Amino acid sequence: MAANLLSTAKSSGLVPKGVTFHVGSQCTGFLSWTKALQQASLVWSIAETNGIKLQVLNLGGGFPANHEMGVPSVEDIMNHILGCVDGLFPGSISLSVEPGRALVADAGTLITTVIGTAIRDGKNWMYLDSGVFNGLMESIGGINYQFHPVSTPVSLETEKWILAGPSCDSFDVIAREITLPRLQVGDKILICPAGAYTSSYASNFNGMKIPSVVLV
Repeated sequence: MAANLLSTAKSSGLVPKGVTFHVGSQCTGFLSWTKALQQASLVWSIAETNGIKLQVLNLGGGFPANHEMGVPSVEDIMNHILGCVDGLFPGSISLSVEPGRALVADAGTLITTVIGTAIRDGKNWMYLDSGVFNGLMESIGGINYQFHPVSTPVSLETEKWILAGPSCDSFDVIAREITLPRLQVGDKILICPAGAYTSSYASNFNGMKIPSVVLV
């Protein structure tokens, strides 16, 4: 389909320059890039057979941030990509990339405040002033965050908690079975990495404010 689209573009008087793909946000597996590059190479070859000489390969985004342990670095991913490109594409190819999350996520931390606690059906609930709708939408899509209480004594016993946001919506659950001490209303929790898809992904749903951005 992609090759046909390139041919259609050429027959319409346009000049096709290249192809692009996206392996998926927060992609930590090298195989995803390998498969995408192989498919792009196939399109490239078909286009050349049809008299279209492509020049640009856009690698898209998907480069991960440190949301969990063992995330490969951008450098490691790029070395893998370049090795694949050398074997699949002509030497004259021009590469472009959209690193997005990998550039900014680790540079941001969300400072939240505990606004309440409760025991519901035998489980500990802790409510924060920032939730799914006003900063942490990606928490419902499989993105893991790290939660760090501020100025909490090391000796304080920890328990399993369900973290929820400030809205009235039952959808507003940030994390489940998170190990934290029993904090008090007014205590702070640092959530990271939060430099990507947080404030830019937030809304004023339920009248809750979008977190302010402070550059340090």
